[in-house]
Parts: sequence; structure tokens; C-alpha cells
Amino acid sequence: MKKLALITLAVVFASTVGLGSVHAADTIKIGFNAPLTGFAASDGKSATEGAELAVEQVNAAGGVNGKMLELIIYDDQAKPAQAIPIANKLIGQDKVVIGVSGSYSGPTRSAATVFQEAGIPYISAYAIHPDITRAGNYVFRTSFLGEVQGRGGAKLIGDILGKKQVVIITLQNDFGQSLAAGFKSKAADYGIKVVNEYEYSMKDRQFGSIVAKVKADNPDAIYASGYYFTAGPLVSQLRAAGVTVPIIGQEGYDSQKFIEIAGPAAEGVIITTSLDRDSDVPETKNFISAFEKKAGFKADMVAASAHTAILVAADALKRAGTNDPEALRKAIAATNLKVSTGTISFNSLGEVMKAVQNQVVKDGNWHRHSVIDDPALLAPPDK
Repeated sequence: MKKLALITLAVVFASTVGLGSVHAADTIKIGFNAPLTGFAASDGKSATEGAELAVEQVNAAGGVNGKMLELIIYDDQAKPAQAIPIANKLIGQDKVVIGVSGSYSGPTRSAATVFQEAGIPYISAYAIHPDITRAGNYVFRTSFLGEVQGRGGAKLIGDILGKKQVVIITLQNDFGQSLAAGFKSKAADYGIKVVNEYEYSMKDRQFGSIVAKVKADNPDAIYASGYYFTAGPLVSQLRAAGVTVPIIGQEGYDSQKFIEIAGPAAEGVIITTSLDRDSDVPETKNFISAFEKKAGFKADMVAASAHTAILVAADALKRAGTNDPEALRKAIAATNLKVSTGTISFNSLGEVMKAVQNQVVKDGNWHRHSVIDDPALLAPPDK
């Protein structure tokens, strides 16, 4: 498997020799796995650009403890079977001091176990399955669990939108099932009746049967999990069939690719996510501007989450003052860092609690709809 290694802005000035170069011994290696090919390649591209941007920014500011960061990148194709050898290679061959997942739940769960057994810290940028952090105390997550985001979806539909008759459309994988479980756990609290639930597979792009059933159900709203490449066709087919009720998605939709695929049907779709495009917070505004300048396309949740995870790693390295794994683990656990996706701090299970950013498609772009900041509702598990 080809390794894509990047040492960004690693420029050393010396008064006697002028411009010098940075060698491997002068760097701190951070491992990064993401789906650079396959069905999730667009998310992998965004995540990698976000991670690279964070490395560039840290190195431009002088690096960490006198050394530059080096990002060691591997393509996991969003496959768990690929993630295990990648994790072993990052630890055994590349000698990374921290690993970061820029990938989906399946490969992240697999890699987390390897990093935990090796006693090397591992940070999940955006994968949502609850078992990821349960791999052990060396594993952390900088984004929401699926069930927490699902609870936010219930509040959005039942409380903020005031819709009570809901059809759930669930993607048959860790992502979809976690979201549906969280939604159903809180639906009754907001007066929601789940009229029906329909499931589909990752490979599905034609949804005629589900669309017909949803029309017959005549709900007030639809809660539909999916990624941009499944949600785009699903939403466009629902709208083409005359289904006009609000469609509520999640962070899997959070890409300009969803809007491109769904076209005009994307207008008005609302999602729960981590990135507020209309934020006045300097960390968020600066990230969006810098990312779009670097990448040449619009920032999304995946990019912001990977950027966040790398900054958490760099911050922990600075505070630890050493590459010792246990010292780094303790430093990550003690994180209190304001970044583009919120203020990051972890509970005893390595989970983060932050506000849910609800975004709506308006005039072909994501914009702020509302914010959910309810500590009781959004509290992650701690064991």
C-alpha cells in the first residue's frame, strides 16, 4: 500500500547556513487513515485536506516543542479489513506517536483496538459508533456519538419544528442504526409518533419502493440517515414523487456533494452536524476561510472534524512535552481547546460534549438553521 507522507511548511532558518531542510529525525509523526479511494473518497479527500491544513498551521507557528509535525497518511478505503494492517504499520513501521482516524465507524473501530493494545493514543475525528471509545482509555473521539446526534434530531423535529408524525428511513450500518436508536429513545419526549421505519443498504441508489410507502404514510416529517452519495438520490426521488414535508438528515449529508447530487431537491433539507458555516467564532471563520483557500472547495463537517482532531493531538503534544504514550494519553484526556467545531474536552470514556449545529440548505449552500445546546440531552455515556 502506498504511503503518502507529508512534512508541511517544515522550514528551518539558520544564520550560518541559510535555508535548511527538515529530516525525519526532526519530526513528530502522526498517523492518519482515511478513505482516499472507493465509495467514500470524497469524504476522505475532505478529511485529508483538513488534517493537512492543521499540520501546516501548527508547523507555520513553529511546530511542537521545537519539532515539525509529519502526517503519515494511508488509504483505508473505508474498509475495516484495511484498517487493521494500516494501524499495525503506523505503529510498528512508521513509529507514530498518535493516530487519528479520518474515516468511518467500521475501520475506526478496527484500528482503535490495535492502537489500544499497543498503548498508543488514537483519536476518532468523526466516526460515530459507541464502541470506538470503549476499545480503551487510549481512544478518544472529537465528534458526536450517533445516538447523541439522533437525540438532537428528535429535538429538532419534535420541539424546534413542531412535527409529530415521523417516518424514519435508516441506512443499514453502524451509522444509520446508531442515529435511529438515539432518535427513537427521545422521540416520545417531544411528542413524536414514529409512523413507520424503512431500511436500505449502502449500495442502494433507487428508492422507489420506500418513496411509495412514505407517500402512503403521509408523515409530517422524515428522519433519514445516510451519506451524501445515498442521501442525494433519496432526497431527489422523494421530492420528485411530490413528498414536500421537511427532511431531516445528519452529518453524513454534510458536504457540498450532497447538494450537487440532489440538485434543487436539496433546498430546505436540514441536518444535525458540527460545523456552523455562519459562525462568528474566530476559530470557525478562520478554518473555513483557510480550508477553502487550500482545498479549492467548500469546507464540510468531515474536514473540520479532521482539522480538530489534529489540533487536539498537537495541543496534547505541546502540553505533555514528551512523546511518551502514557503522558500523551493523560494530556489528551485533560484537553480544553477551542476549535472550529466547538470547545473540546473529554469525559472519562474519551467522549466530547458540544452543541449540535443545525444547518439548512438555502440557495445552494449550507447555512445556520438553529443550535441545540442542551447538556442533559447531549450528554455522552461515560462508561
